[in-house]
Amino acid sequence: MLRTLTITFLLFSLLRVHGQAVTISGTVKGANDYLGLPGATVLGEKLSSPPASLGVVTDLEGKFKLEKVEPGSYRFQFQYIGYQTVTKNVTVGIKDISFGDILLEEETKTLEEVKVTAQAMMSEQKGDTSVFNALAFKTVPDASAEDLVQKMPGIAMVDGVIQAQGENVQRILIDGKPFFGGDVQAALQSLPATVIESIQVFDKKSDQSELTGFDDGERIKTINIITKPNRRRGQFGKTSVGAGTDQRYMAGANLNMFNGDRRVTISGLSNNINILNYSASPNASADSRTQDGIINNNAIAVNFADTWAKSLEVSGSYLYNHRQDETTQTRFREYVLPSDSGQVYSESSYNNATNAEHRVFMKVDYKINDNNRIIWRPSASFGNNIRNSNFLGRTTSDFGPVNQTENSSSFDLFDLDYFNNLMYNHQFEKKGRAFTINLRNGFHVNTDDRYRLAENIFYQSADSSQLLKQNIEWNRKGHDWRVNASYTEPVGANGRIELEHTMGDRINDSDRRLYDFSEQFDDYTLLDEALSNTFDNSYFTQETELGYQYTLKKLTAQVEVEYQDAKLKNDQQFPREYTLNRRFNSVLPSSRFRYKFTDNTNIELDYRTWTREPQIGQLQDVIDNSNPLQLRTGNVDLNQTYTNRIRTRIRSNNPETNRSMFVYAHTELTSNYIGTSTFIAEEQTTVGQGVVLEKGSQLISPVNLGGYKEFRSYLSYGQPFSLIKSNVNFNGGVNYTSRPGLINDELNLANSWNYRLGVSLSSNISENIDFRVATWSRYNVVENSLRPALNNNFFNQTTRINYNMIFGNGFTFRTDVRHQINAGLSAGFDNSFTLWNMSVGKKLFKNKLGEVSMNVYDILKQNNNIRRNISEIYIEDTQSNVLNRYVMLSFTYNFRHFSVGASQEDFEEIKTN
Repeated sequence: MLRTLTITFLLFSLLRVHGQAVTISGTVKGANDYLGLPGATVLGEKLSSPPASLGVVTDLEGKFKLEKVEPGSYRFQFQYIGYQTVTKNVTVGIKDISFGDILLEEETKTLEEVKVTAQAMMSEQKGDTSVFNALAFKTVPDASAEDLVQKMPGIAMVDGVIQAQGENVQRILIDGKPFFGGDVQAALQSLPATVIESIQVFDKKSDQSELTGFDDGERIKTINIITKPNRRRGQFGKTSVGAGTDQRYMAGANLNMFNGDRRVTISGLSNNINILNYSASPNASADSRTQDGIINNNAIAVNFADTWAKSLEVSGSYLYNHRQDETTQTRFREYVLPSDSGQVYSESSYNNATNAEHRVFMKVDYKINDNNRIIWRPSASFGNNIRNSNFLGRTTSDFGPVNQTENSSSFDLFDLDYFNNLMYNHQFEKKGRAFTINLRNGFHVNTDDRYRLAENIFYQSADSSQLLKQNIEWNRKGHDWRVNASYTEPVGANGRIELEHTMGDRINDSDRRLYDFSEQFDDYTLLDEALSNTFDNSYFTQETELGYQYTLKKLTAQVEVEYQDAKLKNDQQFPREYTLNRRFNSVLPSSRFRYKFTDNTNIELDYRTWTREPQIGQLQDVIDNSNPLQLRTGNVDLNQTYTNRIRTRIRSNNPETNRSMFVYAHTELTSNYIGTSTFIAEEQTTVGQGVVLEKGSQLISPVNLGGYKEFRSYLSYGQPFSLIKSNVNFNGGVNYTSRPGLINDELNLANSWNYRLGVSLSSNISENIDFRVATWSRYNVVENSLRPALNNNFFNQTTRINYNMIFGNGFTFRTDVRHQINAGLSAGFDNSFTLWNMSVGKKLFKNKLGEVSMNVYDILKQNNNIRRNISEIYIEDTQSNVLNRYVMLSFTYNFRHFSVGASQEDFEEIKTN
């Protein structure tokens, strides 16, 4: 019996050993900074019989896992470009094996190219952050960060703006530090794709929310670029010069100097081909949205970031831009009138503007010790805008011409804005107990000096013509401050409460004086009191808030209620004195809920309410006759608005299949919505202080209305398309807006539906072939409650093909085609066009870092720029002049120098199949 049991036990053990495959795991890190190395290769070779080989690529944190490893003796090699290979021998038995941290030292000689049969992980979800592995998205060697991110699911260029998960990206970080303030395109175009390790997409919370853990609802869509550890010390960038037909030119340079925590980036640009930021893309002018007019742009930008004494982080940026625009535009506007008179407004205009602007941003983060921290964010911008313009505007109806204005003007505008945010946070010894105080203040100056000559004709009127020769001096200044104090206290094992109090004031002064020309004194000396006004405004608020947060491993729930007391004071000194005080009391509840189904799938729901005060331009009761056919004025009786919003987000990334999905939806309801009241005179009418409104002319003013509704949704789904080694992404959504407006005291609801559907295919074949094909369609339905005859359906579709290829002995071919279809627009507008750009070139020098190329922009000479605008009182189509065909010969040189042996020869990435 004992013998039988022994044999049975031995057989069972052998079967168990043979049938239970072992899991081997670990983390590959750099030996200097202990940071995980994503995309490192782990190669295993079985030394015992039967022979076998294993291979895997580490994830975004440098972690790896080999499952179902058969017993035997193995030799493992851990490799990463620019680092020394580590070899380890191990005997696999019946227990799982963990290598722990595998530390790789940087090396001084180049590594040979390594081929691994594992597929690189494309993306994963970490809480609210979507993380994309840059190694899994192949681009040509001279691609920019902007080219790279557009290959990633849910990220696209929409109307010239980078969007992520259906929202505009407002901030770029590099390794967690600010980069070029809020200039997203300048940041993305300044960094080559080849130094990027991963891309993180998330909603960045305010500094206070990040430190206290309580979400205050202040979020901005952010992209954080994680650089490769072996690319954080060196100098890299590019320079380009080009000359073309029609005296077109371009010259630019970009230099990045990285030394660990110290990062300096300098960028400069001068061109007259409508490029606004210097880009790593040879087809930089092929933006997804055609720029209005012809632009001559000169710019310089500097970004700096460093860590001092391990506790003080300093970053900042400076941008200077000198831009000259020359724009012609046609406009056709059809009004929603109570009577079916068919009134329309058409306009042709010319503008020549010169704008010089300086912008400065800085962040100082001082961690005094483990319990005390100070964050200071100052920023400033100032600039001067000089503009000369003229336009011819006509109003007609079914009964013939109504009025006309021929208007010429010039103005000199100066703007200065300064913002300051200083925050102090103290963490008590008891975990979860914290105190935070935040001070914000700002100062704003705006001066506007303009001259206007207008000749107006009012048909079917006794006095049919009018000549205006005027000078307007408009000076505005304001300052604001806000103090916020917050205290958090843990309650039980999983809960916390927060008590918060905020008080602040916004004070604005506006002095507008209009002078008519005096023939007697040959100067602008006649003050027109009916069109002049001196006005002060203040908005003082106090808010007290109580919140509770409950957190588990997979669940976070937060509820808050705020009581707000607001005082609005309007004080007019000229032309007549009066004071109007208003007081508003509001209860503002909010709640947030987040649940994590798995490590890579979660759902977030939030409900938020807020108020918004009217701006001084909406309050100041003075008539602006910049367009004598469409007068504008303010309304001192405006109330604050009150908004309710419900938002849902679902995020899911499957690292094993590389499939990703994002769903977003929100509903918004606003009471006391500040809409537009438009009065269109059916006969000569006196308004304001003796101002005469001729027949067919308009007086436009803001007014509080109810009934504003909004619904927006967005869906993105992406996965690999293995048939041609590419990635496919589907996106779509439905938007609905109901916007109220008054027309001759009758309420109109402008209801619009927007249905969107798009698909894109981006290559992942090799560094020598890079293409992206994308098409997206929008179908719009517009309905007006006041005049159904203006109900309108229109459709537009944009298809874009971008193809880059390197072949032969360094020859390059690039082409970019954008085809646009517009259907349902007004007659006379060129509805469809194809913008086709192409270049051919040759890589130069032994290291292929130089290139000479011939570029052709707008081969078919069809470039166009048409837009449809919808408001509660009209439907409008506009068309502007654009940059047309030119040919340019250009030379580009990319420079790459990295420390610790990382040279251009080892700059190619690990290839994956």
